[in-house]
Amino acid sequence: MLGLQWGDEGKGKIVDYLAGNYDIIARFQGGPNAGHTLVIDGVKTVLHTVPSGIMHEGLINVIGNGVVIDPVTLRKEIENLLSKGIEVNKRLFISKKAHLILPTHKILDAASEASKGVNKIGSTLRGISPTYMDKTGRNGFRVGDILDPDFKGIYEKIKEKHLRLLTIYDYQDFELPEIEKTWFEAIEFLRGLNLIDSEYYLNNALSKGKKILAEGAQGTMLDIDFGTYPYVTSSNTITSGACNGLGIAPTKIKEVIGISKAYCTRVGTGPFPTELDNETGERIRKTGSEFGATTGRPRRTGWIDLPALKYAIMINGVTQIALTKADILNDFEVIEACTDYEVAGKRSQEIPYDLCNTEITPVYHKLCGWKTDLRAFSSYEDLPETFLGYLNFLEEYLKTDITMISTGPEREKLLFKKALEVQSL
Repeated sequence: MLGLQWGDEGKGKIVDYLAGNYDIIARFQGGPNAGHTLVIDGVKTVLHTVPSGIMHEGLINVIGNGVVIDPVTLRKEIENLLSKGIEVNKRLFISKKAHLILPTHKILDAASEASKGVNKIGSTLRGISPTYMDKTGRNGFRVGDILDPDFKGIYEKIKEKHLRLLTIYDYQDFELPEIEKTWFEAIEFLRGLNLIDSEYYLNNALSKGKKILAEGAQGTMLDIDFGTYPYVTSSNTITSGACNGLGIAPTKIKEVIGISKAYCTRVGTGPFPTELDNETGERIRKTGSEFGATTGRPRRTGWIDLPALKYAIMINGVTQIALTKADILNDFEVIEACTDYEVAGKRSQEIPYDLCNTEITPVYHKLCGWKTDLRAFSSYEDLPETFLGYLNFLEEYLKTDITMISTGPEREKLLFKKALEVQSL
């Protein structure tokens, strides 16, 4: 289960809805920059690190090795769940191979972003990029390290390296002792959780016939390799990331569910071909409450980008699509969809190598709006003809079935084109 755009597609809601059909929900990449929002019985819960199946009794949730964890954020998140009566200790398991975000990772993140001036990437300043850099630089600090007798020695060695790096930036806007105190308290909390060798745990579960749903964060267009580089996240957000981030072989993946909004949004800087920097964009933003669940920042909005969506489907091997937030467009007379990019006078449905520095004019196809409240419908068959025509247009262009339609933020507001066939991963 993964996002096909620039994140914020509604992955948490879809995972939460489908979770009851699975035995394990496993988050495979990203960090606390994710914000997966669940609305259950009118109560809103935002998850940053904990998988979106945590609200289900008897369901196992695994934070995989591909995730980077901020112990302070995770502790707050778990304490919030405990206050709601969620039995986190019975439901949550954490990979010992997952990397930890240190206090100095956050400081390095802020220093690096500040040094870029007007060329800022748009980092959430949660230390995620420096943590992944340490991971690939073979200088990381993993969850399993907190069980080492020389735990503090390992920590101090990495901290000193970071402090040396900070002298390059000439950045001094931090109070490390105060931040460290909270971090070490969170580490003690983390030691009391279920820390596991997740690759064995998950593969043993598969061998016993258990069904696993892998949950991604962010979106395909933010993938470190295939997104709008350099305005991307620091991990592989695509299907292959599930294999790397959980220790699962590619042959084990049976189904790839991609999630897309009926329009596009993006947080932070970076290319956005269909962006609507006008009254229409503001209307979508206000109607859709398009503000970051993690940062609170207003999201940039635009019409759906079908060339980018088709690209994401190809990269991920998507077998079915869940379309979210179609209800936000209920009152629009006309809805537009980008079908082509015009580059140097030529039309194409392919994304240029360097989307950041290529001048693109989106080519739009106009469709009639349905002018009906989709929230009022309880079955796919009863949806208005105009809306079904919109879905047929998307399916024909994308050559992929749209099997799920989200008509509201609540768990129950999800319509299925056909009976759900549950496949592990």
